Amino acid sequence: MNDSNSFSPRFRQSRVRARWLAGEPALCTVVQLSDPSIVELVSGLGYDCIWLDLEHSPMSAETASNLMRAARQGDTDILARPGKGEFMRMGRLLEAGANGILYPRCESVEEAREVVRWAKFAPIGERGFSGSNADADYGSPDVAEYLAAANRETFICVQIESPSALPHARAIAAVDGVDALFFGPGDFSVLTGHPGQPDHPSVFTACQEVCAAARSAGKRFATVTFSQEHAQRLLDMGATFLHHGVDIRILRDAYVGMRDNLGKMGFKFGRTRVPTA
Repeated sequence: MNDSNSFSPRFRQSRVRARWLAGEPALCTVVQLSDPSIVELVSGLGYDCIWLDLEHSPMSAETASNLMRAARQGDTDILARPGKGEFMRMGRLLEAGANGILYPRCESVEEAREVVRWAKFAPIGERGFSGSNADADYGSPDVAEYLAAANRETFICVQIESPSALPHARAIAAVDGVDALFFGPGDFSVLTGHPGQPDHPSVFTACQEVCAAARSAGKRFATVTFSQEHAQRLLDMGATFLHHGVDIRILRDAYVGMRDNLGKMGFKFGRTRVPTA
């Protein structure tokens, strides 16, 4: 290829990376339900990215593959999160069509290098080659073009989620191949004695430290948001990859609201496990 920025239509260009290269923030939302219609809906609405979480759900790689297929009706990226240390599973998720990897609970530079090693092809890493799956257009004849496109368009986010990882955030961000640091307020709040308080001052201070570490290394900063105001605060801080909303919680809130509103009209409901919003 004469132009290193050219992109064959056979290979999907990352929408998230395109946002970053344009100097714009990217928005991601979480899909937990395994019905492909949810992914198809979100992709059709034009979101930048869908986060599929295989760390905290029983979702299989096969199910994730079907959800990724549904996302291809639009140009929405898939950010897949494997479990900690699941490097071979990570490779299968990439082959199924994931645009990005969200690696949880990264604790050291050495671990970050392992993520890059298994997520990127040589000469950047040592990712295993197949070339016959969705990410390679099911057997593209131009192997060199596929390898270059995969290395260029696949983005890697590593999560800083523990106080023990915080001192290493700057060095982790500096690892070649790591595109973004992702601060995980949920685990960090639990591990620091503030469970359920992601907005606790000490947790937010850690969030600021991770953001500063990412930016000082010339990398992007990502995290989750809990409101429009919180999102704006993070953007003002320097975040360029925000994750907002979870389908199961959006559905729950809608049903709770409907129950409460109709309850005021005299409708009766049976025993409930869902508290009033």
